[in-house]
Amino acid sequence: MIHAEDLSKQFGDTWAVDGIQLDVHPGQVLALLGQNGAGKTTTVRMLTSILRPSRGRAVVAGFDVVEQPEQVRAMVGVLTEQHGLYLRMNGMEYLDFYGQVYRLDRATRQKRSRELLEYFGLSASPKQAIGQYSKGMRQKLALARTLIHEPPVLLLDEPTSAMDPESARLVRDSIASLRSEKRTIVICTHNLSEAESLADQVAIIYRGRILVNGSVETLKRELLGPPEYELRFNGARPAPGWKLPEGVALAGEGQSGLRFSVREPAIANPLLVRDLVQRGVEVVAIQEAPRTLEQVYLRAMEKAVQ
Repeated sequence: MIHAEDLSKQFGDTWAVDGIQLDVHPGQVLALLGQNGAGKTTTVRMLTSILRPSRGRAVVAGFDVVEQPEQVRAMVGVLTEQHGLYLRMNGMEYLDFYGQVYRLDRATRQKRSRELLEYFGLSASPKQAIGQYSKGMRQKLALARTLIHEPPVLLLDEPTSAMDPESARLVRDSIASLRSEKRTIVICTHNLSEAESLADQVAIIYRGRILVNGSVETLKRELLGPPEYELRFNGARPAPGWKLPEGVALAGEGQSGLRFSVREPAIANPLLVRDLVQRGVEVVAIQEAPRTLEQVYLRAMEKAVQ
């Protein structure tokens, strides 16, 4: 659904985006992560034919962002960090206005507006002025606007920025419910837990270049190494000199537990537990140690500045 080759943008002597390579397939959610000024928003603006690339090319929903800008804009729904809501309008008027922008006929506009207000839980007060909406309601209305023309590609820039936890959760749930086999979603965010919960694919940008790109689990393996497991026991500890099974390395130990790095958990973990039980160790629990996207992000940035 999105293909970018050497996508680049230069402002004066500065390359804000330099050589972006991306492939995002139908049904996938991509999270673009990076510091302020890393090039995330510039990338999104090129993918929506708002900015013309200085070098390279991109195709969105089958259309070239330079050669076919009008078709690209018709295929995407864009949620910007600043929504541009018209506060004196009500929800129906606002969505109807954008339906006209996308050249939908009156019957289609009215039908889509009612459906979207219902879908996002805003139908109880269709004539309430947007200026009286809560922050969460405004964000959901802006998200509804991106869907008025049923685009196959959604590009969402900081969809939960500066929101309270409850409103942010409502918007995240709405985004998750929009996933489908025919729709691709790109999210630019600083919220790493949000990205981890929503994204199939993560790309981390630093100074206009993609440092790493892949699924969260793939990036965890590549940047953090083999998975680690925490084993808790009751009472007796393994005797000194205990030999670990092949593929298992001790990563840490405490009063009532051990932490292991394991290359092939499905093979090594049963051997590990069986061996400990035979040695009289009462195993209480074994579980994978949590590893987060935040750890992946920090490790990628650490390698970038070395």
